Amino acid sequence: MAADLGAEKPWDSVRLESIDVVRGLIIVLMALDHARDFFSSQAFDPEDLQRTWAALFFTRWITHFCAPLFYFLAGTGAFFYGVKRTPAQLRRFLLTRGLWLVVLEFTLVGFAWTFVFPWGFFGVIWSLGCSMILLSVAVRLPVKWLAALSVAMIALHDLADKVRPERFGSWAWVWNILHVKGAIQIHGVAEFVLFPLVPWCAVMAGGYAFGALLQRSDRKKWIIRLGIAMTAAFIVLRVTNFYGNPPALPGGMTPGDFHWQSTVAKTLVLFLDTEKYPPSLQFLLMTLGPGLLLLAWFDGKPVPAVWRPILVIGQVPMFFYVLHLYLLHALAVLVALVIHQPYEWLLHGGCLPLVFPLSVVQRTQAETKGMVVAELLVAAIAAAWCLTELKHYNLLSQVPERLEEEPRRWTSDVKPAIATGAGGPGPSRAGRVDWQVRVVTS
Repeated sequence: MAADLGAEKPWDSVRLESIDVVRGLIIVLMALDHARDFFSSQAFDPEDLQRTWAALFFTRWITHFCAPLFYFLAGTGAFFYGVKRTPAQLRRFLLTRGLWLVVLEFTLVGFAWTFVFPWGFFGVIWSLGCSMILLSVAVRLPVKWLAALSVAMIALHDLADKVRPERFGSWAWVWNILHVKGAIQIHGVAEFVLFPLVPWCAVMAGGYAFGALLQRSDRKKWIIRLGIAMTAAFIVLRVTNFYGNPPALPGGMTPGDFHWQSTVAKTLVLFLDTEKYPPSLQFLLMTLGPGLLLLAWFDGKPVPAVWRPILVIGQVPMFFYVLHLYLLHALAVLVALVIHQPYEWLLHGGCLPLVFPLSVVQRTQAETKGMVVAELLVAAIAAAWCLTELKHYNLLSQVPERLEEEPRRWTSDVKPAIATGAGGPGPSRAGRVDWQVRVVTS
């Protein structure tokens, strides 16, 4: 599949470990956020300006980089998967991978979050899967067209923020799935949408077009330029309140426009408190811009020994994602029993009170002590445990070998509970996965 963004060089099997490192780093940060979900009894969101404090807010804010970068890099991985395959093979890969992720969300992943049957809700893995299914159709377009459409959807979707689901009557759930977070009823079945498709599907498509840029010999210069431009655009839009972040809306997280607060800490919190559900233009500029600069910083450099454990996690993110959810949920129940705190809420929906109202009543009866320190500790324990398991089962060397041996079987492409993403050309070596840009996040 030829890229058509100009000034390209033939693919030369260059290994960009920078992507694995960036992905691994944000996965570890993601574990911090999920540790807070399971181990905290707070009855408010960290983005609540009236009740939060700086340390709590930043344990949440730093994890905002996870979802945008994983959608984006999933698209990049799909591009390189198609470099040495036919368009039909690429479309089939994206379709089957997407369907698998949807199934995974409503079974293994859903149960890990709630410990409740029936499983699942419309979360990040579902949204990733549907975005891949849509991309399997969109890749028929020239890369330049796809890039333009992706940028247009990301830039303009905030114009629809004031369109509420109630306007569509019995079809309100469709608009929820497309663009509005919240509880829904589908033919009498109660569900919850956390990750609407728009504009996440455009972020993945934009990452696909970004893959063509990475084929340029001067890619680092362009990555830096793009990262600086996006970061600067966020600052300008946020300071001026010109466009790109919705007002406070039902079901949203952001308090709306930026304005100066009574303290420097609260002012900084509000400046960074942009809408994630669905992600506003300002949110995506705030996260993708610095994320690209981090990618450029790692690009072309050998990975230092201190970063190798992060690289390992970045190479098998789906394994880490599923494992850390079960580990954190089980540890939370165990810790609650040991310190004589209410634990029933963890067995009846866990940290999803909007879906399971009983959990919020029991959760608020628990005490929060040293919460931020506990989050860091539990996240570190989860990461260390997963690394130990990876080493014990030698998964890092097995994954690339299996992907190399069975490239034509969609079941081996998917690798349930081990990895999701896309791989491209290049020789494999033990302990390496060439261009396996996989997907998973919060």
